[in-house]
Amino acid sequence: MSTSTEKTTHRKESILELAKMMDTVVQVKCLGGRELKGTLKGYDDLVNLVLEDCIEYIRDAETQMPTDRSRKLGLAVIRGTQVSLVAPQEGAEEIANPFVAAEDDE
Repeated sequence: MSTSTEKTTHRKESILELAKMMDTVVQVKCLGGRELKGTLKGYDDLVNLVLEDCIEYIRDAETQMPTDRSRKLGLAVIRGTQVSLVAPQEGAEEIANPFVAAEDDE
């Protein structure tokens, strides 16, 4: 009988495929509503992100709705605990809200 126990570690694979987005412009949404856009230059297993030429889009303080204001942050490190969405900028387009049209008809 062996007294030592063998530990096997099964590492979970990340569902994010950030390697495909390296050196491309990505849009990042954070907890609390902050939205950022920049070139993905690095990341780690905890989804800490490094964005180059980062821009933060300012929201209205009272309504939390997006405004047309932004500020340049330059090189930024975003903590993975705050990241809720990472999406490539290329191929993303705004579409009309189908539910708004349905409400107007009633």
